[in-house]
Amino acid sequence: MTEAINFLERLGRLAAFTPRAVLASFTTLRRSGLWLRPFYSVTIGGLPLALVTGLALGVVIWMHTRDVLARTGTGAVEYLPTFLAAAVLLELAPVGAGLIVAARTGASLGAELASMRVSEQIDAMELLGVSTIRALVGPRIVACVFAAPLLHVLIAATALGSGFIAELATGSTTFLKYNTAAVRELVLQDVIPAGLKTLVFGLIVGVTGCFAGLSAREGSEGVGRAATDSVVACVLLVLAADVLLVGLIKAMQRLL
Repeated sequence: MTEAINFLERLGRLAAFTPRAVLASFTTLRRSGLWLRPFYSVTIGGLPLALVTGLALGVVIWMHTRDVLARTGTGAVEYLPTFLAAAVLLELAPVGAGLIVAARTGASLGAELASMRVSEQIDAMELLGVSTIRALVGPRIVACVFAAPLLHVLIAATALGSGFIAELATGSTTFLKYNTAAVRELVLQDVIPAGLKTLVFGLIVGVTGCFAGLSAREGSEGVGRAATDSVVACVLLVLAADVLLVGLIKAMQRLL
């Protein structure tokens, strides 16, 4: 019972924190000097993970899908680039980017702000009249929101490229043939909304990670717990948001 009450209390504080954090991120946009450094950190730190994720996705999907299509019938393998592009661009690349930002940056935000809370740096800023929401939270949210789409593009390009190289090794395709098949059934009405989901994922990670850090308890244990709680909450919220956004996108497409 106590744990349930604590969870609801924490959820309520997060709900109250979110509008203030989002408003602070909008005011931060005009001051690029505040968010360029965290943006660089989030983007550069996520590049190796994005590259490895893209390479693995492209090759693994190619291996699984090619065998299935080969058993389906003659000529079915020609649709391999189409399936690969649809899977990567519509779902795997956006979610992969969101999870990379959630896992790496979520932990970083939680630990960094928790350390500042434990060392009383945040208390000192508040005593000097500095808004911690504007100075610390806003720039980090903007960095996450801008970095997630870039990682999405990198994952998608790497996955499609590795899939092409794998297919090229079989000697059964050319770049023109592969590229034509990849975009055969895709339309911008599907690809663009899928990519825009990463903006929401970045917002979720930025808000949740900062909230976990600012809510940290005293002591080194509080820093570790804040980092862990931030990662768990960010990953769960990103996956939940993906389900809701896909349903919303499909519903809007049917109405239009």
